[in-house]
Amino acid sequence: MVVDNFAKRRWELEEGIEPLVPVATLHRRVRSWHEVTGKAIELRVGDLCNHRFVYSLFETFRPDAIIHYGEQPSAPYSMQSRETAVYSQTNNIVGNMNVLFAMQKYCSGSHLVKLGTMGEYGTPNIDIEEGWLNVTHNGRTDRMLYPKKPGSFYHLSKVHDSNNIEFTCRIWGTRATDLNQGVVYGIDTDQTQLDPALGTSFHYDDVFGTVLNRFLVQAAVGMPLTVYGKGGQTRGFLNIRDTIACVTLAVDNPAQKGEFRVFNQFTEQFSVNDLANMVKAAAGRAGRAVEIAHLPNPRVELEEHYYNAKHSALSDLGLKPHLLTDAVLDQMFARVCANSSTVDPTVFQPRVRWSA
Repeated sequence: MVVDNFAKRRWELEEGIEPLVPVATLHRRVRSWHEVTGKAIELRVGDLCNHRFVYSLFETFRPDAIIHYGEQPSAPYSMQSRETAVYSQTNNIVGNMNVLFAMQKYCSGSHLVKLGTMGEYGTPNIDIEEGWLNVTHNGRTDRMLYPKKPGSFYHLSKVHDSNNIEFTCRIWGTRATDLNQGVVYGIDTDQTQLDPALGTSFHYDDVFGTVLNRFLVQAAVGMPLTVYGKGGQTRGFLNIRDTIACVTLAVDNPAQKGEFRVFNQFTEQFSVNDLANMVKAAAGRAGRAVEIAHLPNPRVELEEHYYNAKHSALSDLGLKPHLLTDAVLDQMFARVCANSSTVDPTVFQPRVRWSA
C-alpha cells in the first residue's frame, strides 16, 4: 500500500517551481508498476495529520513494516515564514505521532522505518556517532541519544520525531529504525528504469533542489555554479540506488522489540567546493566551460568546520555503495543536458534567508 496527500505538488505550485522532468501522477505510476511487474500496490489518498484516516489505514491493512517518508522535506521552505515554519513542524511531528499511535493500537509488532536526516546532528566539533553516545560525567557513564544541533525548523522537526520515536520504543516497546539520510543524488534506480512513468523527481531550484542537482543544471545551461559563502560546508552524500538498498536492508533486518536503532545513511562526505569542482570538471570533459561563483550565504551555518560522521551499521548489514565517480557524474550531466530545454534559470538564486 502507498499513501499520499500530494502536498509536495501543492508546495511546488506555491513556489512556482517544477522538477527538471515532469513526474507522472501517483495513480499513473501505480498502474505502470503493475503493468511492468505484475505486482499490485493499493493506493490510498489522505493526510497523516488526520488521525482517523491513519487509524483506518492501520486497522485494515495491518502492515508488517511502515516506511515513513511522508513529511515536508525542505529546510529553505521551513525557514521562509512563520506560516511555513509552523506548517513544517505541525505536518511532520503530528503526522509522525499519528503513525506511532496507530502502530501501538493496531500492529504493535510492526517495524517503523523512518526517514530522518544527517542534518539533525548539525556540525559539532566532535565525531558524529550513529544516533547514540556513551557519556561519562562526574564519574558516571550512560548511553544517551547523540546531542542534536539542527540548522533549520525542518531539521528541528526531525529531531522531535526522533525523540518521540525513541520514547515510544522505551515505553511501548515499539521497534523502529531511524535512517539519518545524507544528501541524495542520482536519477535512476533499477525499478525506475522499467518504465518512463516511474522516473524520479529531480529538483534543482533554491527551495527543494539539492546542491549537486543545481550545479549540474547550471553547468548544462552555461551559468556559473553558485556556491553559498566559502563553500567549506561538508555533508554526507549517497546515490539514490543506495537509498533504496538501505531501506531494503532495514526492512529485511528489522529492529528488535523496544529497540530504537539509528543508521547514518550516507556513503561519502563532500564539501560544497568539492562538488563544484567535480561538476566543473565533468562539464569540461563534455566540452563546456563553466565558472564557479561564491554568493553571500543566505543560511546561518558554519562555512568551515570539522565533520567526521560514523556510518558503519548499513555496511555491516551488506550495503555495497555506488560512489560518486567521474563516470556517474558524466552520466548525470548528459541526462541533464538532454533535458536542459525545460530549465528555469530564475530559480537558481536563493530567495529564502535564515536571518532578517
